[in-house]
Amino acid sequence: MKKLLAVVAIAIGAYAAVSYYGGSRPSAVVESGGNADELLASAFKQHKSNVVTEGQGIVVKLLSDDNDGSRHQRFIVRLRSGQTLLVAHNIDLSRRVESLGVGDTVTFKGEYEWNPAGGVIHWTHADPAGSHPSGWIQHDGTTYQ
Repeated sequence: MKKLLAVVAIAIGAYAAVSYYGGSRPSAVVESGGNADELLASAFKQHKSNVVTEGQGIVVKLLSDDNDGSRHQRFIVRLRSGQTLLVAHNIDLSRRVESLGVGDTVTFKGEYEWNPAGGVIHWTHADPAGSHPSGWIQHDGTTYQ
């Protein structure tokens, strides 16, 4: 468990550094069709990032908010395939997912970034500049964007 948390912390730190310093990155690739779990498993296996996709998972852990730079609500979901993903939902650009609890089902659209722990989903919000595909999170009948 400590290893998982350490890997998650490192991944978030790397993500924050890239976000903070603006890092140059390629445009997101929108993946469509097929099974979302299969797309995410393939992206994980191939170390692919910048992949916009949809998926669904069960919340297995709630994490504290990341308050460095843009604030993010963070939680880990497990896909039907068993793969886990960190969801980093920007709460400066979108509303917090209310009443979220372990065991809840969430559906999401966002950008997948590879990391050794399974990956991160971010961009689960509308892009104010309109230059990136919009994402969202659905929980308990409400869409957060």
